[in-house]
Amino acid sequence: MRHKVAGRRLSRTKEHRLAMRRNLVSSLIEHETISTTIEKAKEVKPFAEKLITLAKKGTLQARRRAISLLGNRAIIGIEDGREVKKGTVIGKLFSEIGPRYLDRPGGYSRIIRLSMKRLGDNGQLVLLQLVGADEKVVKTTKKKSKKHSESKAQSEPEKTSSTEEISEEEEVAEMEESTEIVDDVETEETDESEDQNEKNQ
Repeated sequence: MRHKVAGRRLSRTKEHRLAMRRNLVSSLIEHETISTTIEKAKEVKPFAEKLITLAKKGTLQARRRAISLLGNRAIIGIEDGREVKKGTVIGKLFSEIGPRYLDRPGGYSRIIRLSMKRLGDNGQLVLLQLVGADEKVVKTTKKKSKKHSESKAQSEPEKTSSTEEISEEEEVAEMEESTEIVDDVETEETDESEDQNEKNQ
């Protein structure tokens, strides 16, 4: 019985487990989200978060420690049908991911369970992904929308009052025009009646 023995064996030897863990964390840093089984995700998550904590320090010693733990795999992209080197995993970890979490005390990754299961052994699939980049955007947009709605609410009464004033002014102008038209019609009728009286005489 394995009392007080930490970690999962995952049906692998020690060397195989270490290689798998490095490979999964390198893929997580490169793509920022990976799909794997729940057992592997739970085993890999603490190791990934320790590396991000090292990256937050940003010192040369921390960089060397991260290289010794993870290795320094190249990030390869395909452009115009050719493979192009776009940097390294450690470079992205220390230049992009570490500074992103400077204000966050922990919890840099999350596990999201999927409804799908693996075809071969019916294993439970999950998403292991880094958090923080999308949440900041959502928070700022919510604040902006609240401020925008408050400013709209304050400007709407002003708009209604101005429209009421404009509508009252229009009504007054229309009444004056109608009275002028009536006066013109009455003067024309009186002129016509006087002309007819003169002709008759």
